[in-house]
Amino acid sequence: MKQIVLFIILFNLVFSQDRREVGKLIMENVPEIPKEVEERSRQYRNTRSATCRSWLHDGSGMIIGTRFGETSQIHILEQPMGARSQITFFEEPVSGGNSCPDPNSNGFLFSKDIGGSEFYQIYYFDLNSGESAMLTDGESRNGLGPWSNSGRNFAFTSNMGNGVDMNVYMGDINGNHTPLVQEPGYWFPRSWSPDDSRLLVGKYVSINESYVYIVDVKSGKMTPFNPSDERISYGGAAFSKDGKGIYYSSDEGTEFRHMRYYNFARDKHTILTGHIPWDVQGFSQSDNGRYMAFTTNEDAISHLRVVRTAGFKEMKIPELPMGRVGGLDFSPDGSRLAVNLNAPRTPGDVYVLNLRNRSLTQWTQSEVGGLDTESFSEPELIHVNSFDGLRVPGFIYRPSGPGPHPVVVYIHGGPESQFRPSFSSWVQYWVKELGAAVLATNVRGSSGFGKTYVQLDNGYRREDSVKDIGVFLDWIADQPDLDQDRVAVFGGSYGGYMVLASMTHFNDRLRCAVDVVGISNFVSFLKNTKAYRRDLRRVEYGDERDPDMRRHLEQISPNNNAKKITKPIFIIQGYNDPRVPVTEAEQMRDVIRSNGGDVWYMVAMDEGHGFQKKFNRDYYANAVSLFLEKYLLD
Repeated sequence: MKQIVLFIILFNLVFSQDRREVGKLIMENVPEIPKEVEERSRQYRNTRSATCRSWLHDGSGMIIGTRFGETSQIHILEQPMGARSQITFFEEPVSGGNSCPDPNSNGFLFSKDIGGSEFYQIYYFDLNSGESAMLTDGESRNGLGPWSNSGRNFAFTSNMGNGVDMNVYMGDINGNHTPLVQEPGYWFPRSWSPDDSRLLVGKYVSINESYVYIVDVKSGKMTPFNPSDERISYGGAAFSKDGKGIYYSSDEGTEFRHMRYYNFARDKHTILTGHIPWDVQGFSQSDNGRYMAFTTNEDAISHLRVVRTAGFKEMKIPELPMGRVGGLDFSPDGSRLAVNLNAPRTPGDVYVLNLRNRSLTQWTQSEVGGLDTESFSEPELIHVNSFDGLRVPGFIYRPSGPGPHPVVVYIHGGPESQFRPSFSSWVQYWVKELGAAVLATNVRGSSGFGKTYVQLDNGYRREDSVKDIGVFLDWIADQPDLDQDRVAVFGGSYGGYMVLASMTHFNDRLRCAVDVVGISNFVSFLKNTKAYRRDLRRVEYGDERDPDMRRHLEQISPNNNAKKITKPIFIIQGYNDPRVPVTEAEQMRDVIRSNGGDVWYMVAMDEGHGFQKKFNRDYYANAVSLFLEKYLLD
């Protein structure tokens, strides 16, 4: 009889929750959003950004991505600060926008999925007719690659062959596609040779191991580029515009990915950025081959450089503010360079650098809801010495006033990713409206700090990164303007795992936590993540098929240590998530509740790995703010 009563009590604890639905959101124990929270966040919810996707083939304007409704769509912009003419009108967000270089065509490629499933399909949009056509099978996962120089074909990656391996195909705007690489693993296209007879392709194994091959398009013969016994990580790779060599970035023989050039005739590799002790993040060449632009990632801050390819001499250009720079794209005539700039105080916008007079012109000015951006917090770069002496970086956003201020510790996902200073309306909201400092961490395992650093959390060393969070908590305690007794942790994806692990390790030092699409058990995660991702994740986390590793993964998984969590937690999930399945959130919710814990739970039925639709994002952000007000500020 006692067992029956105990079962009823546990059932009521787990399942008898305050459940309600708003739109496609299903929530448990999440209160209704007060009007004052909605009103206070209104301006922050109405910021937007813009990115250059490509120049039009004649250089008369550019294709940009921005949002005026629920999701980001494709627009055309014909002049600086001109009207943005919306071209696509889908319920789902649209990626791509790659303009066809064929002068006889007038259209672009784009891709989209359904409900965050990440089974992206590729489409061609004809600007003459205003109609789009799906070019892929409607079922597989596909990724856009580059147009051929003639514009008659484009390359793309797809798992249409067996649903697992991502292989390389050549397609055209009529929906025809020809396989070019049919091999096990994760393959993707990189660059066409000037005469379109060859295609550079990549094979990704892990962030520390990748390969480049040259494929003869006609015969299908695949030749390894730069074969080596060393495990090498490649960044970008592209044929030079004169066809005499290949530009590429790699960490061969070095700690960071340097820009290099391979000369076919001389069979010689040359390092071009050896004087810069940081990763080359991305690069682009002008069509005439005269210029190259590239960015370096220096302590998580972007630096743009433009060089003349003859002699690789750097040009003097206007200095850009601290933030993220990307989307480098030269105009067809090579006289202008479009860049996307996202800074901590301003949303992402498009700028154009005129290479003739070195002037920088802003092409878009994204809305900030009428907010005074000059009052926003600028992050400060800090470093801590971790338990083993490792120097670990982070960024602190401080509110005005003496404090002591509560703190939100932000942990990025990946884990092979990096927090980089850029615009976040919600970080600024927490700082200015809630009076909370935000400490964004780049714990060991983060990318951008060298190939040694990124491997320091692999396999059996997983919890060393969690120990780094403990050292950041020590740092908070030493700051007179920060309140060590009011600290929350926030993170998504792998950052969600780090949030849960932090709660099991530092429960007594934390007030509350927000876990967004986080991993709660590595074994169940590896079993249920989509098949095309599974082997890639095993390299990072460990292979659960090995008995010793399986025991280790079970031992460190947060759901098996949930009894240590006694503080409130907000778990947020997209129902269609192909990366971290909804079952990871559900099992963590249930085990904490079975222990009598306080859990807010939100699942979006039309989202995947993160929220893309404005209504969902707004409600989620308001709910998080309400959660922090209740459990962190009080």
